[in-house]
Amino acid sequence: MSSKNKYPKPTQKFGTVRNNVPLAISEDARSSGADRLNQVLADTMTLRDLYKKHHWQVSGPTFYQLHLLFDKHYGEQAELVDTIAERIQLLGGIAVAMAADVAESTKIPRPPKDREEPAVQISRLLEAHEIVLQEARKYAAEASKLGDEGTNDMLISDVVRTNELQVWFLNEHIV
Repeated sequence: MSSKNKYPKPTQKFGTVRNNVPLAISEDARSSGADRLNQVLADTMTLRDLYKKHHWQVSGPTFYQLHLLFDKHYGEQAELVDTIAERIQLLGGIAVAMAADVAESTKIPRPPKDREEPAVQISRLLEAHEIVLQEARKYAAEASKLGDEGTNDMLISDVVRTNELQVWFLNEHIV
């Protein structure tokens, strides 16, 4: 058996939605939601990993405080990743899951492999948060217009509020 035929056909193609859960949400709303949430998911996964990178590489007089803060925020972003991915699956879509796929679709600029000054690390994190917040607010409004209040609520209550709080904590380090 060739490696090409080693695995059976997928049960669902990425970018499609199944309508096997009676959610009382239109297929258009579910499809749109899954697509847009995958963008938020890719960017949230990138932000999560950016926090871990900076957690490992932070240095200087504020090392201890930032080391702990970055790790705390990493954990909160990891929880958001799971929440967003589960919402995509609930809508009948398929959540982006692999690092290479995330790297292809994220809007967050890739940082260098190098260690950077804490102020640069914080600036990168703030820029990434702004991207996620802009998307989450825009997609929440779109979801609401399509009658998908569950996605709207998750984006506002979980994604926006968590990211806003983290931005506040980061921003206080550069005042």
